[in-house]
Amino acid sequence: MNAAVAPPVPEELDAFRRDRTYLGADHHRNERRIWIVTGICVVTLAAQLVGGALFKSVALTAGGLHMSAHVAALLTAAAAYAFARRHAADPRFSFGVGKVGYLAGFANAVVLAITALAIATESVERLIHPEAVRYDGALPLAAAGLAVNLLCIVVLRPARRKGHTHDRDGDLNISAAHLHLSADAMVSVLTIAAMALGAALHWDWTDPAAGLAGAILVGRFAWNLARRASATLLDVNPSSALTEEVRARLQVDGAEVVDLHVWRLGPGHHAAVAVVAGLHVDVARLRQALAVIPELSHVTIEVATPGATHQP
Repeated sequence: MNAAVAPPVPEELDAFRRDRTYLGADHHRNERRIWIVTGICVVTLAAQLVGGALFKSVALTAGGLHMSAHVAALLTAAAAYAFARRHAADPRFSFGVGKVGYLAGFANAVVLAITALAIATESVERLIHPEAVRYDGALPLAAAGLAVNLLCIVVLRPARRKGHTHDRDGDLNISAAHLHLSADAMVSVLTIAAMALGAALHWDWTDPAAGLAGAILVGRFAWNLARRASATLLDVNPSSALTEEVRARLQVDGAEVVDLHVWRLGPGHHAAVAVVAGLHVDVARLRQALAVIPELSHVTIEVATPGATHQP
């Protein structure tokens, strides 16, 4: 009796990460840094609120309330890292959870935009109805806030990517938190300069003028961050150079790429779905040609008969 012959196992079309884990290379390190900075801001927030209550200082209380915006933004970023780490292998997410950080980045962009609007509204109000500024109490507070921001900026500084890469955004989650604090630091510098000038020349309008300039700066940061995050969330082609490199590597031995889609899955991870037409297409060879692209983590190749109409 002849032994039953097992049916051939169809070659998988998917490559290259079978675990569907598309987290950034520095995910765990960035999560730790976010929690460290969150702790620094929470301690500063508590000190300012307690100091404001003990010394009856409105300026300290206002500084604490402002710091609460930083804490909220950092907690959003930290929650995104924790969620992505815990659900990295969850099969419910077809293409992993690498985009959670971009969602947090978009949320932080919204917070920045609201902050810019609030600063602009208050600044315009103060320009129309000037009020005397207590420079003796405000200047030390602004300087202390700037010092805390600079410390946090150093801790959150995004790591430099080595070698050639098509992923210019990297880990947008930590970049968003870093940008949030950087924007506030720039506003603090403008504020300190304006208050120093106002104190020297007795000009009350310099403080709200600096606030308005800072609001414009923060608003621009918010727009750029929202644009970058939404591009990933909406699967905008992340890199025309990467797309053309994938196309060039697939068009060998007479094969023709009739349809190609490239999108970002997470920090440093991209996916490509391609339809290739040709008489003698070697899928294994095509996969091998694409495997040299480090940012390409998921590939699906469909082979079509030459002349056939493909419906994307």
